[in-house]
Amino acid sequence: MADYDTIFIGSGHATWHAAVTLAQAQQNVAIIEEDTIAGTCTNFGCDAKILLDGPFELTEQLKQYQGIGVNTSPTIDWAQLMAYKQQIIQPLAMQMTAIFKQLGITIITGHGELTDTHTVQVDTTKYTADNIVIGTGQRPAKLAIPGADLMHDSRDFLDLPTMPKRLTLIGAGIISLEFANMAVLLGSEVHIIEFADRALPAFYSKHVEKIMAHLQAAGVHFHFGEALSRVTQTATGLLATTKSGLSIVSDDIIVATGRIPNIEHLGLTTVGIETDRHGIIVDDHLRTTVSNIYASGDVISKRLPKLTPTATFESNYIAAQLLGNTAAIDYPVIPSVVFTLPRIAQVGVSVETAKSDTEHFHVQELPYGKLLAFQYQNEVDADLQLVFDQANYLVGAAIYGNGAPDLINLLTMLITDHVSANELSHKIFAFPSASVGIIDMLTPLLHHD
Repeated sequence: MADYDTIFIGSGHATWHAAVTLAQAQQNVAIIEEDTIAGTCTNFGCDAKILLDGPFELTEQLKQYQGIGVNTSPTIDWAQLMAYKQQIIQPLAMQMTAIFKQLGITIITGHGELTDTHTVQVDTTKYTADNIVIGTGQRPAKLAIPGADLMHDSRDFLDLPTMPKRLTLIGAGIISLEFANMAVLLGSEVHIIEFADRALPAFYSKHVEKIMAHLQAAGVHFHFGEALSRVTQTATGLLATTKSGLSIVSDDIIVATGRIPNIEHLGLTTVGIETDRHGIIVDDHLRTTVSNIYASGDVISKRLPKLTPTATFESNYIAAQLLGNTAAIDYPVIPSVVFTLPRIAQVGVSVETAKSDTEHFHVQELPYGKLLAFQYQNEVDADLQLVFDQANYLVGAAIYGNGAPDLINLLTMLITDHVSANELSHKIFAFPSASVGIIDMLTPLLHHD
């Protein structure tokens, strides 16, 4: 008889939701974790980032009222803010551990490695289970260049006691742009070095251009088409040099050139689990090539966005599978948000796809910031692009504006539930809330039954 019904390797969102569900269903469950309980997002990623971002969002929103009632802006003390972050974020791992133990989940500390299809070894102890779920996530990619050890990653940035006066970010993706936004608003000299010819290629180009212009106006320097070749410690700071000869001296350099799956030293080849450079290969039930071993979250090789909500969805799905559900996984549309200032977000069919396929889609622009200035805090350049199919059902959206994270959730529900104008008109929403203005403008555009 196995020691456990299910063993989870990793304790982030990709696993713990399933572990809790199974424990509540009276299954005997264990979680193996070699780092910090609850994973990257909770301890070193999204939670810390959004906490630190909060004061920047508020001060930027106040600027929208400059000259029309607000004439001064508060300053942000990064050191105090970081101390507050430590106070709020550091206890989360202990709190989650207590919750898991209260539910009867066994916590095993150490590195887990498969020795056969039902056994995981931690140090010298072996644990057996009927089913195993791998949710080991990803880690920041490192550049194989001279001086790579002199640079830091996103986890380091979110723990900086003081903000560097001069900061260089490698890569022009989500992480770099979000960090650049905070640093430049604190007065840092910020440079971004990017090998490609544009930032955020997965997002609507017009919105990215507006974000770029906003960051450049704040003082961020972009260097596209540049490949970092080496980093050198000098008397005046860290010298970043590209292949073309561009040289930038900084106090700190953050590498944000992507993330790679944590698939090494797990015993995957020992038990015959197939992988590729994107992660563990799974079928439409999230099973690996070994039928009783599943993978969940960012460690999976997939084209879908590797986001916390996706990992949570997969974790919940696996729990249902282990409790008897036999349906293949069916992903709904997945929203993505970039927490720059302003924010940008998108979901479903992209604007570019719709504009290149006018036979099946059409796009409607709603400059809601101008039309609803009183509801959207005088953010007059806020913009919404709506994508409809031939029957006028909403199938995609892209948003530029501070309200994008909440608005994209609303639009995601409308897309997922295939909502018509008739259904919306039978609901009553709070007024004068921000979202109700979007609903009022959207309703006449939707399919009428």
